[in-house]
Amino acid sequence: MELFGTAGIRGDVRERVTPALALSVGRAAAAEAGGGEFAVGRDGRETGRALADALAAGLQSGGARVVRVGQVPTPGLAYASRGRRGVVVTASHNPPTDNGLKLFRDGTEYDREAERAVEERAAADDPPAAWDAFGDSERAEVLADYRAAVAAYARGFGADPDGLRVAVDCGTGMASVATPQVLRTLGADVVALNAQVDGHFPGRESKPTAESLADLRAFVRDGDFDLGIGHDGDADRIVVVDAEGEVVHEDTVVAVLAERFVAASAAADPVVVTTPNASARIDERVRAAGGRVERVRLGALHEGMATALDDGDDGTEVAFAAEPWKHIHPEHGPWIDGVASAAVLTRLAADEGLDGLRAPVTERPYRKVSIPCPDGEKARVMAAVADSLPAEFPDAAVDTEYGVRIERADASWVLVRPSGTEPYVRLYAEADDVDALVERARTVIEAEL
Repeated sequence: MELFGTAGIRGDVRERVTPALALSVGRAAAAEAGGGEFAVGRDGRETGRALADALAAGLQSGGARVVRVGQVPTPGLAYASRGRRGVVVTASHNPPTDNGLKLFRDGTEYDREAERAVEERAAADDPPAAWDAFGDSERAEVLADYRAAVAAYARGFGADPDGLRVAVDCGTGMASVATPQVLRTLGADVVALNAQVDGHFPGRESKPTAESLADLRAFVRDGDFDLGIGHDGDADRIVVVDAEGEVVHEDTVVAVLAERFVAASAAADPVVVTTPNASARIDERVRAAGGRVERVRLGALHEGMATALDDGDDGTEVAFAAEPWKHIHPEHGPWIDGVASAAVLTRLAADEGLDGLRAPVTERPYRKVSIPCPDGEKARVMAAVADSLPAEFPDAAVDTEYGVRIERADASWVLVRPSGTEPYVRLYAEADDVDALVERARTVIEAEL
């Protein structure tokens, strides 16, 4: 039984993420942990309370003690899981008909080994603990402490944002109780849109994209704002909008933050962990600040961070980790945190201006193309492309650990990887002549189909 995807368990609440599943996963997680204590939180979805109740019942019947923290952003639950374990009931940016479960241990998402252990326990359908070994439960407040911790962390960067005008589109998700409050604490002038928690997501779809953030973009463009911020349903993602109402490319945001964190690091070997589809603009800015970049598969930032430390020496430190729209601030905590990114970016923008932050970043044209490929053919095609694509670009650096990535001396690059969910091979490219590069790479791929 395979329950976990790249970001926990997600799916339709009537077909996949049912109360019965939550009960089973809760009991399995408690048994795998040998009891212990779990913080349990949820986002604002209509089905969240019932699933959290079932999850808590499963955990307690498996012998664990449960601390219920109520509605919180996913990074808030991760904060609450420090020194214990935790589970958040959320489907992040999925539609309101979905829900999900994401597990943490001491602030870090479960890795694949831990997830498989829970899957095996759930499949075994072990009976509950003995009648006198059921766990207890209590309620606790964590939100105020989490917000204070984010504000304290962000004060280490940039300048006080007094007078800086920021528009925040919370998407009627859990950012509503976190980002506007933190930015106001820091001193920013904040106007919040869709800032009521509503699991129907009536303001816009939960996933923040250039299209779904159209109202925020127009609001920022037509008003006197320095920047805009958009979040998804559980506030682990962040999208940044400039004063003209244009979405700042997600890799530019990563490059800006990565450069600042590397520059601030006192380590001899500061490392930034990112994903194979991330732009070479990140590498350029990290190198300029004296660091280096390591890449890991999508959805595995925590594993990449652990590997970077294991492979490094005493001077190695992970200064930052990020994949598109999702950032980990190791100094703050080992979890993905869109609220922390909003706070740090606000203070950096107050110091240098958003345009000033972006100025050193070379933004080349970027394209993503989906090439049809049956699931059964993906392995064969990728094996062939691993030979033919480097042959097409003989002077480029090649990395085949997570797909096939070609990086040329002029910082242009190509990545080919199989989709994990659809019958496609994905082609990513970035270059001044991106259309020509895409066609050159596409020709190679299509010759292998």
